[in-house]
Amino acid sequence: MQVLTPEEYLPRIAAHEARAEKWAGPRVARRARGEYHPVWDFLFDYYPQRPSHLKRWHPGAGVCLTDAESLPHTRWRDYVTDGDGTVRLDVQRFLDHRRGDVEEAAAILRSVDKREAHFDCFGMHEWAMVYRTDSPRHSLPLRLGAEGTNAVVETHTVKCSHFDAFRFFTPAARPLNLTVLTREGQPANDQAGCVHVSMDLYKWAMKLGPLVPGELLLDCFELAADARRLDMEASPYDCRGLGFDVVAVETPEGKAQYVARQRELTRRAQPLRRRLVAILDDVHEG
Repeated sequence: MQVLTPEEYLPRIAAHEARAEKWAGPRVARRARGEYHPVWDFLFDYYPQRPSHLKRWHPGAGVCLTDAESLPHTRWRDYVTDGDGTVRLDVQRFLDHRRGDVEEAAAILRSVDKREAHFDCFGMHEWAMVYRTDSPRHSLPLRLGAEGTNAVVETHTVKCSHFDAFRFFTPAARPLNLTVLTREGQPANDQAGCVHVSMDLYKWAMKLGPLVPGELLLDCFELAADARRLDMEASPYDCRGLGFDVVAVETPEGKAQYVARQRELTRRAQPLRRRLVAILDDVHEG
């Protein structure tokens, strides 16, 4: 057990709350006004984490907090308070009701870390989600219009490897993908070059809950936000009215820009994934 004193953990709690507020505060304010942001609110809807929970700092598995009787952790599920006022996560209690999530995360994270990354999809998954449909997922204009969007899909090879993108393809687009993807096959198909796989590190950190230190959770969230930005800037939607740029993946220049940013996301994701795997290894050994 690592032991943290108030002088050590209180600044970390404050820093975490301030860092999370950058994202949580605007989300809460938008909901109060009845507004929706099609880029950023995705991070709270697709990954269903309450803003208040994003702001919760967890020390992580194997850490105890001294003189912690006044902390909210004493009231949170799976934490225990010892007689001397020390608070810690009861890992076994957490695993008793979340083992399925832990095993799912372990299977995906470990398989991705061993697989070669690919960078040749050029973000066509978002285009396949609006291919030949009158009902796009977002109430945003299509940058090239419906016919122009359809033409881009039809002149490219669709190589999506991530089931949670593939499942939103339109019926007309599904047969165009090189691979028929399934949930059961996800561990064999997810690969580190995929923008959504980098984004999903936040999902796995979220599912691992209090096992994950708060700083690592926010590292994963901020990576997901950057991946989401690329996802939408390279999409068929015109997000310039929301202050975003365009990555025109239908052009050679846009493809090169997409791959460069995709590679940078992959570079940032690798150490985060390995930190999550290390937590799972420690929990398994414990």
